[in-house]
Amino acid sequence: MSNYIVGLDLGSQNIKVAVAEIKKEGKPSLVKVFKVPSSGIRRGIVDDVAEATRSVNNALAEVKKISKNAIKNIYLGVGSNDTKIQTSKGIVAVSRADFEISKDDLDRVIDASRALNLPPNRMVLHLIIQEFIVDGVGGIKDPIGMVGNRLEVNSTIVDAFAPTVKNVSRCVEIAGGAVSGLIFGQLAAARSILSRNQKELGVVLIDIGYGKTSMSVYEENRLLHAAVFPFGSSHLTNDLAIGMKCSVPIAEMVKVSFGSARTGDVPAREMIDLRRVDPAARGAVTRRSIAEIIEARLGEIFESVDSELKRIGRSAKLPGGAVIVGGGAKMPSIVELARHELRLPAQIAIPNVEEFNLGGNDLTAQVEDPEYACVIGLLGLGIDKTTEGSPTSSSIGSRGVSGLLKNIFKSFLP
Repeated sequence: MSNYIVGLDLGSQNIKVAVAEIKKEGKPSLVKVFKVPSSGIRRGIVDDVAEATRSVNNALAEVKKISKNAIKNIYLGVGSNDTKIQTSKGIVAVSRADFEISKDDLDRVIDASRALNLPPNRMVLHLIIQEFIVDGVGGIKDPIGMVGNRLEVNSTIVDAFAPTVKNVSRCVEIAGGAVSGLIFGQLAAARSILSRNQKELGVVLIDIGYGKTSMSVYEENRLLHAAVFPFGSSHLTNDLAIGMKCSVPIAEMVKVSFGSARTGDVPAREMIDLRRVDPAARGAVTRRSIAEIIEARLGEIFESVDSELKRIGRSAKLPGGAVIVGGGAKMPSIVELARHELRLPAQIAIPNVEEFNLGGNDLTAQVEDPEYACVIGLLGLGIDKTTEGSPTSSSIGSRGVSGLLKNIFKSFLP
């Protein structure tokens, strides 16, 4: 009997959905990838439960056409600008008389690192194990069977504002879905985008969404830092609407059709008649003026990323460069702007789907889109759950949150 798994990425503009079928033998099959318009969600936060639930219901209705049971196995991407990343350490004495490290020792040291003094309104999304240390010797991935007196673990904790996560999950559950795992969106995007070599060298992954921008930094195959900013490509649209004195929908169409991230890459005198975008619109603007606004706002996004890199001493010091995903990554000349602003090699990336069987050329072309980075990663991490069993694999616990959330990622290694 086959199973279905669903990745659900709730964005401010669109809800992205990916559905895979897991079979007993062979690769999982990527069945469908699609998006539906989103409302009631801003920057990862539900601001209208009824509207958000209606949007989620529209998305799940499409999933139910594939299998009604599929919506009972959803991996949900979460993460707003109140998500925090911090390091933690756990230390225990090895319990056995012969000093051989057992799974019980492993569980105890992980629990010790999880014992943070968090406020009651915050919850741990992930505990990411960076390394185990046995009697002062670090860099160990799996200490079971080793001999030592003291076992330590260095971890990275991802915690979030609990009401924000509960509200997002509640919308899914009201719409009839069941959340099998909550995953920080940047971890999901990294799962589908970054290679082991990039993570080893040092890389920053930048996900430019409509309402927010997220970043994560990897080095020596470890998550070094992550941050979420409460602005994204919608800021470009809003400023264009002000500059052109037009509606936001028209500004969005102008941005998509004629925008560029670099002023110097567009002709200085080329005029855009707004009637080409909307017959009811009036007036004309130059492509150069459009590019000026876009370049300024994207420059501010990259400036925020660089400020975070400076905080951790990695500004212009990541050999793997900057990898850009999300809907905002599709802006022409954005790679050149990123190289200039971050002083790093830069590229746009699309999800790696080699682990899936694809249903046809149409699906292959559709998934080759940086906008689907997070949702494909959600599928990948959900599938990882089925192969768990060691400290180096994904582990999903079963701690509930107010009876709403039955399964939350507790620990996994990058």
